[in-house]
Amino acid sequence: MITSTTMDKLPAKDTDISKTQLILYLIPIIGFFPSLWTLYQRQGSRQQVTASRLSITLAFIWMLGYLLLTTGAATDFLTLRLLILNSFLTSGYFLVSVWLIFRVIQGKSSRLPGFSNLAERLWHKY
Repeated sequence: MITSTTMDKLPAKDTDISKTQLILYLIPIIGFFPSLWTLYQRQGSRQQVTASRLSITLAFIWMLGYLLLTTGAATDFLTLRLLILNSFLTSGYFLVSVWLIFRVIQGKSSRLPGFSNLAERLWHKY
């Protein structure tokens, strides 16, 4: 027999699983792969799809910036400055990801102004 206390616990477990998955998606670099898989399978809640899109967008922006700055630093022109910018970009990517993870743990939205809109436009068909 299912009591009301048992039914009250069921949604909490689903939310814990959802929070765990959202945290997994937002882990820098590593979260890219489960995010891509979620979009590829076209499964998951709206919140999971939104976090997946944001995670993939942030990873692509970081990778593109990283490659461009590293390539520019290899040309012996402004090498040190480009490598410092590269480290700021990487640190920023990791700090934003950690900040988003803390927001998910607190139960707040994992949206970023500008980036979330860009992610929706880039990956809207998924």
